[in-house]
Amino acid sequence: MLYAIIATDVADSLEKRLSVRPAHVERLKQLQAEGRIVLAGPHPAVDSNEPGDAGFTGSLIVAEFASLADAQAWAKADPYVAAGVYADVVIKPFKQVLP
Repeated sequence: MLYAIIATDVADSLEKRLSVRPAHVERLKQLQAEGRIVLAGPHPAVDSNEPGDAGFTGSLIVAEFASLADAQAWAKADPYVAAGVYADVVIKPFKQVLP
C-alpha cells in the first residue's frame, strides 16, 4: 500500500538539512531502485523551486510499504529525523487516483 510521509521542519532547518541531505537522498534512491517511490521532495519556504537562504518548511514522500508500521519505522530511521531537521512527521495511508 502507498503511504504519505508528511514532515514539518523545525525553524531555521536549512543548515541541518544540508549537512545530512546526501544520506537522506541515498535512502530515497534505494526506494526508487526497488520501484517503491511515487514522489518525494521538499516544501520550499518561499514561492520558488530554488528558495536559497529561505530554505524549506518540510518534505513529502509518497512510497509503497508493506504496512503502516513499516512506513513508520522507515520514516523514524531517516537521517533528517536523527539530525533534528523535522519537528513533526505524520504518516498516512495514501490512495493514488491520478495519474
